[in-house]
Amino acid sequence: MTAKCPRILSIAGSDSGGGAGIQADIKTITMLGGHAMTAITAITAQNTLGVQAVHQVPAQMILTQIESVVSDIGVDAVKIGMIGSAEAARAVADYLTKLDVPIIFDPVMIATSGSVLADGDTIAAFGKLMDVASVVTPNLPELEALGGIDAISAHGCHLVVKGGHGEGPVVVDELYAPGGLIRRVEGKRFDTSETHGTGCTFASALATGLGGGLDLNVSFEQAISFTRNAIIEAPGLGGGGGPLGHQFVTDFLEDD
Repeated sequence: MTAKCPRILSIAGSDSGGGAGIQADIKTITMLGGHAMTAITAITAQNTLGVQAVHQVPAQMILTQIESVVSDIGVDAVKIGMIGSAEAARAVADYLTKLDVPIIFDPVMIATSGSVLADGDTIAAFGKLMDVASVVTPNLPELEALGGIDAISAHGCHLVVKGGHGEGPVVVDELYAPGGLIRRVEGKRFDTSETHGTGCTFASALATGLGGGLDLNVSFEQAISFTRNAIIEAPGLGGGGGPLGHQFVTDFLEDD
């Protein structure tokens, strides 16, 4: 089953604008040949201009969603995005200790629009999720907030440092094992604001690759390629930072 259709569980918030969160995860997993399952942690009223409202889902309901799909369909990899609350972070981490599958944790704190999606207590509870994660995928501001490379690696997980928030004409994405840097990929920086959902897309692509049995290095490169191509194909929707064009990515050859 895994080779034909990896079963990927996304534990994340819903983006009503369809650009990030659960919606971006489902698109990514589907385009990469996986079966997407979901445990929604929060409902957001959101568009390309920002987040207008957030309604957190109770921790027990999040766990019930997870158990519902795991007990019947099974799971080959898990992707965690916006977690909603500190209580939910701790509860999800405790549950995931029972699963022997790759777990990708994207420590969502702030939306592309700048809206805050995790309070201080929730961020403090991220340590529990990093303890169970196979790979943690922060952007540069999130990496700093979590204490840097050494602080994350101390949890025993691999780490992807995403360079999209950096400066200059080249984006550098790095893959670290607990012992240090093992892979570095460089690509040109695109002059665009159509990047809403890039972090969710990358983490879901990485989870799908690992859930399908790919090597970590191969999954890392595939996730970068898919995300960059989805940026290239962005349809230009909305008045702010628009969503990616997942549906238009038919191969992984960048048009540089």
